[in-house]
Amino acid sequence: MKMQITILGLIFTALICGNACAVGPGKVLEFKGSPMGTVIFDGTVHKNAGLTCSDCHNPVMFPKMKQGTVKITMNDLYAGKYCGRCHNGKKAFLIKENCTRCHHKTESK
Repeated sequence: MKMQITILGLIFTALICGNACAVGPGKVLEFKGSPMGTVIFDGTVHKNAGLTCSDCHNPVMFPKMKQGTVKITMNDLYAGKYCGRCHNGKKAFLIKENCTRCHHKTESK
């Protein structure tokens, strides 16, 4: 009985984390509300650059992995926080000079 409860607990944990935490290859997150346009995060682009989830989701950069739990501002990014830690022009493209690589304007219908 104890073994069955342990196995069920592991399955439950895997299902929850897989749905709530994963933005891996083939998945895209959209962050709306910016006047510059929707910010798009593409897991495949980052995987193809050789990154794993834990490269960003760690106590320094993104300790919380659920969308909407972290308020990110451009000033934070320019100060080297969150995405700005790598997107500094040395490790990855400089965010100050490449706005449209993240911000996408949507057409009005």
